Amino acid sequence: MRFSSPLFGVFKGAIALLVILLAGTSGYVLIEGWAFLDALFMTVITISTVGYNEVHPLSHAGEAFSIALILISVGAVFYILTNVVRYFLEGEFRIRVGRQRMEAKIRKLNNHFILCGYGRVGQEIAHALSQEEVQFVIIELNEAGYRKAVENDYLAVNADATLNEVLDEVNISAARGLIAAIGDDAENTYAVLAAHGLNPSLPIIARASNKEAMNRLILAGAKHVISPPVIGGQRMARLAVRPTTVQFMETVFSNQQETLLIEEIEIEKESSLVELTVEQIENRFPRAKVLAQKKHDGTVIVDPHSEAIVEAADVLTIFGPYEQLQNMEGCCRSVSGRRGTVKDK
Repeated sequence: MRFSSPLFGVFKGAIALLVILLAGTSGYVLIEGWAFLDALFMTVITISTVGYNEVHPLSHAGEAFSIALILISVGAVFYILTNVVRYFLEGEFRIRVGRQRMEAKIRKLNNHFILCGYGRVGQEIAHALSQEEVQFVIIELNEAGYRKAVENDYLAVNADATLNEVLDEVNISAARGLIAAIGDDAENTYAVLAAHGLNPSLPIIARASNKEAMNRLILAGAKHVISPPVIGGQRMARLAVRPTTVQFMETVFSNQQETLLIEEIEIEKESSLVELTVEQIENRFPRAKVLAQKKHDGTVIVDPHSEAIVEAADVLTIFGPYEQLQNMEGCCRSVSGRRGTVKDK
């Protein structure tokens, strides 16, 4: 309990009121010589200001004592009431209103990501998703992790990601994808099973601690499985064997001057890019490079020829600055009124 919180103020006021009650009872016993019950009753009706008559006639000293008791007790009661109001306005009431607003936002989510788990890996994922400016919601069972997510202004629910009703609550039927980043492999597997059962077409990316868990998660319905220990080991090995190559890639993708991305953009039917050659597209967007072309029949052409024709429903894998990729998507919007579909980043 924080010592400056309204709830602590209520606690202090209640202690002060109890002290006043004991002091008032003792005062009437000592000054007027009354019995304990009469003195207690007189103290209560004095503090509460209900307007009852005195239990017994008061002496001048008793009247002076009653005046002091009324002034002190009214101040204590006012202090308690003030902190009660603060408690509801600044404490639990504010939290409850904030939670209701968050739940309303979550219910309206569409084409969003669901992030299961907000541990060390989950926090990095949430930060990356936030930088990409995509909508996402976090499911975190741990109370401390949930509060940390809320403090970071993320949409979150404090619940078990393996339960169907929780996944329904975060609107899994309209989700763009699910990322299972819970620290426990078994819980991750159950979360993937539940999500795949509710939305079989949903792309699911899962975290695994070892290769056996990776196989189980694939069987459970995950489309991609990432093992941080495996990736970390591979990266360390590549740094040892090919340090220049790794450093080059890191320099390219972490350039502080501009954001460089690899994206998959689906060519809409009415896009102005339809029937253009790869060379024409690259000339139109000079800083973007077409790395691959996926045809509507599933055929993937790596480094397509400059004279290759781009057709409707093709998916182009593009490398380039964020602004160029945005312009390319904007070109699709200007004709068809819809944004090109970004598959991966």
